[in-house]
Amino acid sequence: MTKQSGAFLTIGELSAELNVPQHVLRYWETRFPALRPLQRAGNRRYYRPHDVELARRIHLQTIAIYDRNSRVVSQALKSRLIGNPASSGRRISLIATKLPWAPLCSASQLGSAPSFTGTG
Repeated sequence: MTKQSGAFLTIGELSAELNVPQHVLRYWETRFPALRPLQRAGNRRYYRPHDVELARRIHLQTIAIYDRNSRVVSQALKSRLIGNPASSGRRISLIATKLPWAPLCSASQLGSAPSFTGTG
């Protein structure tokens, strides 16, 4: 059974439509004050049509940013692995420190993978 176009969506329905986990939608609510779904008993969220549209726009922007960052890292890694490692190491270090997942990767976690810090 499909809902009408103006019907409220639950967090599960919206997360399935956008193909993102529910916790991501809850995180977006903390970062984007305009994204405020109705909350009923037990904190059950109901997204209004304008909330759904805003979540779609946030999702598209997130995809665009992720795509741009992965292309930058891919190009940097390619130049590091193929080009002159001494000249591109600093550039990779600068790029890696600006990426949102950079603090999650340490040298010990990377193991024998190429270093993002330009020291390996």
